Amino acid sequence: MKFFIDTANLSDIAEAQALGVLDGVTTNPSLMAKEGVTGSDAILAHYKKICELVEGDVSAEVISTDYEGMIKEGEALAVLHPQIVVKLPMIANGVKACKYFSDKGIRTNVTLVFSAGQALLAAKAGATYVSPFLGRLDDISTDGLNLISEIRLIYDNYGFKTQILAASIRNTMHVINCAKIGSDVMTGPLSSITGLLKHPLTDSGLAKFLEDYKKGNG
Repeated sequence: MKFFIDTANLSDIAEAQALGVLDGVTTNPSLMAKEGVTGSDAILAHYKKICELVEGDVSAEVISTDYEGMIKEGEALAVLHPQIVVKLPMIANGVKACKYFSDKGIRTNVTLVFSAGQALLAAKAGATYVSPFLGRLDDISTDGLNLISEIRLIYDNYGFKTQILAASIRNTMHVINCAKIGSDVMTGPLSSITGLLKHPLTDSGLAKFLEDYKKGNG
């Protein structure tokens, strides 16, 4: 399972990278704005900074919703850095753009996926990644994990190479459950990754080891 971090915060990205388990980054205009990064030039420069921090894929999202605009933006993003994956919304023009980029050998991430049918269309269009939003489905009392299971079954049935990128991860149990049902990738905040480190028995066990060492070694 690949671990992506969903942020535009360079410090969080660097911390996750230093841990040695980070495989990539996803971000979007909302996360950019949260870091005070606005304006096309500043956003493009920030994407470059992110690519310099990590070795894996960096999903960069288009703003346009019309086909021509998506193609123009996506091509500009794709030439920005070899690690860039063009992030497209799950709408008709997004599917068309996904097919266009797929035919051109440009990698894509189809985002805002909330149904198995949408995930099937994205795979048919050649998406590199499909991003079902687990947490947002849970927020409206819908089983997000069940959606990932359905997508996994469909993709396995037909040998689709599109990777399931579980997005809107909120906590460590989301990560564990996604791993159990075969999600290829997870993306979430730094806390969803570092939270996997924590267990009270680890803490108490280490404290006991250190206490015993001090007793015997002064």
